[in-house]
Amino acid sequence: MERKEIEEKVRGILIDDLEIDEEKIAPEALLKEDLGIDSLDFVDIPVIVKREFGFKIKSEEMAGVKTFSQFCDYIESKLV
Repeated sequence: MERKEIEEKVRGILIDDLEIDEEKIAPEALLKEDLGIDSLDFVDIPVIVKREFGFKIKSEEMAGVKTFSQFCDYIESKLV
């Protein structure tokens, strides 16, 4: 899967599943502060990623993920 496809899929997840305004989503957007992803959303994200990308997120690996771009980087690294 190419980077552009990953970004589009993650963008779709944020908009459809987490109900985030599309205008807020930018590569440097902070997941918590800018996009408003809260602790309940972080519980849903592993389930959604498993469904959409076919792998399980490990919380310790997600600890350093702060932005939309870093989240896409993380997913891309797991799909290689």
